[in-house]
Amino acid sequence: MKFKSMLIMYEPLFSTEGECSRSAYGALVRSGAGKHTSASGITYTGEWHEDKMHGRGTMQYPSGAQYEGEFKDNMYNGTGTYTFPDGSMCKGHFHNNRLEGDGAFISAQGLFWTGEFHGKAALGLKLEHNL
Repeated sequence: MKFKSMLIMYEPLFSTEGECSRSAYGALVRSGAGKHTSASGITYTGEWHEDKMHGRGTMQYPSGAQYEGEFKDNMYNGTGTYTFPDGSMCKGHFHNNRLEGDGAFISAQGLFWTGEFHGKAALGLKLEHNL
């Protein structure tokens, strides 16, 4: 059974709205497009699959940080952009919430660095110059 939309408000103050369906066990699960706001103020707007963030979406944090891109199993997975509260950003391919492989870091001042990212390391970054 697939429902067109739902709006559920929970205590303490978090909400889910969007498409949903029933699982094989009869539980109501998010599926399709929707929006979820947690009690701590984190908001996810995007695609869901079997009650997990999965597909394209945007995660906004109360600090002003934001991730926009692909999700898989509730994690940043795929092409995306993470913007820090100061406006600096990381762009590239994410795997399990970390930038992996070729990517870019753009500072709040507009400096553009490219290179390979692996876990918490960013070895061999190169500053790009506009001449």
